[in-house]
Amino acid sequence: MTALTQAPDRGGPAQPLLEVTGLVKHFPIHGGLLGRQVATVRAVDGVSLTIRKGETLGIVGESGCGKSTTARLLMRLLDPDAGEMVFDGEQVGGTDQTGGVTLRDYRRQVQMVFQDSYASLNPRLTIEETIAFSPQVHGVSGREARERAHELLAAVGLAPAQFARRYPHEVSGGQRQRINIARALALQPRLVILDEPVSALDKSVEAQVLNLLVDLKEKFGLTYAFISHDLNVVQYISDRVLVMYLGQVAEQGPVEEIYERPAHPYTRALLASRPSMDPAKRRTAPPLTGDPPNPVNPPSGCRFRTRCTLAEDVCAQRVPVAAPLSAGHEAACHAVMPGSGHSAAPRIAA
Repeated sequence: MTALTQAPDRGGPAQPLLEVTGLVKHFPIHGGLLGRQVATVRAVDGVSLTIRKGETLGIVGESGCGKSTTARLLMRLLDPDAGEMVFDGEQVGGTDQTGGVTLRDYRRQVQMVFQDSYASLNPRLTIEETIAFSPQVHGVSGREARERAHELLAAVGLAPAQFARRYPHEVSGGQRQRINIARALALQPRLVILDEPVSALDKSVEAQVLNLLVDLKEKFGLTYAFISHDLNVVQYISDRVLVMYLGQVAEQGPVEEIYERPAHPYTRALLASRPSMDPAKRRTAPPLTGDPPNPVNPPSGCRFRTRCTLAEDVCAQRVPVAAPLSAGHEAACHAVMPGSGHSAAPRIAA
């Protein structure tokens, strides 16, 4: 791999690879005879997160909480309505006049693997052509791009002589996802966003792909943002976990802290919903009832309060801010925020 090299580390290991502050994405709803905007879907509403170099950040939450929209915003497949993104110390979306990282350079350093392995591949291109396409767009010769495609096929466990000339419909779902991973690595990115990459696979293939991702991360020095609704998968692969609810961050922290000492009622309910192999620990009542509120008209204050057993008047009156609990662990809940006015909140030391 000669023509393209991985972008250098500009700020050292202590500088986060990606910092996102106040990310917002609303989708208008049009209706009526004139097609005017009648409402707004608040899909992502003020998400802030940090992805450190060399780590895997797991993002979890119920369907409709904004995980996939957040992934597309991080990839800049969607333009945010508000918010700031800083990649390795430089503003994303800069120009020659303003400085920073241009979207072209950013998208070369950040790649994405989608959930639907078949829909994300061009059925008219062979596997070799699919992987070689992006390097050729960035100036790599056809011969070098094909060589890179063969190297990456071997790296993801597919023999180039057997798979290079096949088409997507000629391989299985697990093999297609390996091809998508190889394509994402073709530009030697630093950050790979994985949006439900194993949810469509059966369990045996899922385990193989997860182990492959772990090996590739070490081999190529990658950083992952791993989005999933499977809490066991996230626990296995992640270093830190971010929990989303209705377009906002409910809790985030190291994976051990989140799974052993969850602070937010929503996080506790999610973890309690996992099936247990121990008959003595199986639940007869669901830990969380009801559907998430409509993102067109979310509740005032804390968005989880309509389903929360700890909800009090203060939860409807004020939006909770993230309260630090320990090193890197924080939760946006009035019940854990000192001095919030909630009856369960810790008291502020005199």
